[in-house]
Amino acid sequence: MTPAVQDDHFHDECGVFGVFNHPEAANLTYLGLYALQHRGQESAGIVVTDGQSFNSHRDMGLVADVFKKSDIERLSGDRSIGHVRYSTSGGSELRNCQPFSYEYAYGGVAVCHNGNIVNAPDLRHQLEAQGSIFQSTSDTEVLIHLAAKISGASTEVRFGEAASRLHGGFSILVLTETRLIGLRDPHGIRPLILGKLGDAWFLSSETCAFDLIGAEYVRDIEPGEMVVIDKNGPHSLRPFNVARPRFCVFEYVYFARPDSTLEGVNVYRARYQIGVELAKEARVDADIVVPVPDSGVPPAMGYAEGAGIPYQMGIIRNHYVGRTFIEPQESIRHFGVKLKLNANKDLIRGKRVVLVDDSIVRGTTSQKIVEMVRKAGAKEVHMRVSSPPTKYSCFYGIDTPNADELMANKMSIEEMCEAIGADSLAFVSFDGMYRAVGKPRERHCDACFSGDYPVPVKGSRSPQLSMLRFFNRNS
Repeated sequence: MTPAVQDDHFHDECGVFGVFNHPEAANLTYLGLYALQHRGQESAGIVVTDGQSFNSHRDMGLVADVFKKSDIERLSGDRSIGHVRYSTSGGSELRNCQPFSYEYAYGGVAVCHNGNIVNAPDLRHQLEAQGSIFQSTSDTEVLIHLAAKISGASTEVRFGEAASRLHGGFSILVLTETRLIGLRDPHGIRPLILGKLGDAWFLSSETCAFDLIGAEYVRDIEPGEMVVIDKNGPHSLRPFNVARPRFCVFEYVYFARPDSTLEGVNVYRARYQIGVELAKEARVDADIVVPVPDSGVPPAMGYAEGAGIPYQMGIIRNHYVGRTFIEPQESIRHFGVKLKLNANKDLIRGKRVVLVDDSIVRGTTSQKIVEMVRKAGAKEVHMRVSSPPTKYSCFYGIDTPNADELMANKMSIEEMCEAIGADSLAFVSFDGMYRAVGKPRERHCDACFSGDYPVPVKGSRSPQLSMLRFFNRNS
């Protein structure tokens, strides 16, 4: 058995979900994580408290595989937090599954987070020098150790002071016996949403999780805000210095589910409008517009409308590819891509085709898809991409290659076009992307396209990919 086919996209970071004051907290958290599964497929976990004790269940795998009915029934309590993970900081192993739970001087506490704390290695070494012992290699655990060293203060003050020492992009959930706390980094790079159902309150990475459980969207947690939910409901604190909001624009391009609304912007509508803008900027004479499924579907529909060219599902995706598969003994060219995607020859044969995808990372998959479409009989193949060229690594919780592995970092667009074998290649402009989103560029992080990092980072390699090696090298 070999690892499941790896596509050539940036991989989603993590998803968090929290419940306060609902008798079925564990079950609702399970459903919330199910809705957020696209944000992380390596592990899942839930921690629940009834105000007296904490119970947890964590394991490697998808939500539906990790939790059985008996596991949910065992997790009794009316408040909980849950997490789905794609490893960015630390390795892909059970000890790094979140949420983490602890007993310390002030009682029980559990924590999980989405994002990346870029100064975690420095903080960890300082804490270890002071006697802290870590159970994982995840940057999330640093927050607990920082909070535990702050004495004589309320839970809000302890975690607010601890979080103020963190640098990076993050949304954090903290669960105690009496409180559910949500923290968002000063720039608001990663999303966090507040919801309500009856007398119960919820925190989630995306609104699609509220839709599944029937909760009402209340508002987005603001950049730099700490929201504390207790028996009196939510109230807000501001533990961070004020900073300019820089929400991750790639949430709109690829990461978030199309049916979510983030920062007041519907993700599907933004992707569709990016396609419309792309057609204005880079229309080509063609017979059909074909998305690279699934993320290419909304922008391809927008491109088809904007260009006045028929939209067709010329590539079909197999949605039932598991985490592992058995390779054939005889070599099959481009086996991995064919396992997941297949060209619909009857639609493509003899046509001038516009392929629409959300991004080009290393370019390997794009090259294989272009070749597959040509072999299906396409007369011409034109690639259109619904984001600007991806030239830089992400340091804020997205699994990305080194910059020197990114095709756009080392090639011109003309060279990229030749390398993937297309007749033409065009990317949406920054102006086109932000017109589609409907918000100004200065309020977003687009560092993976521009290299403009809102939080300073050290070194040429993304910390979330190298942290485990960092610890081993310096131990």
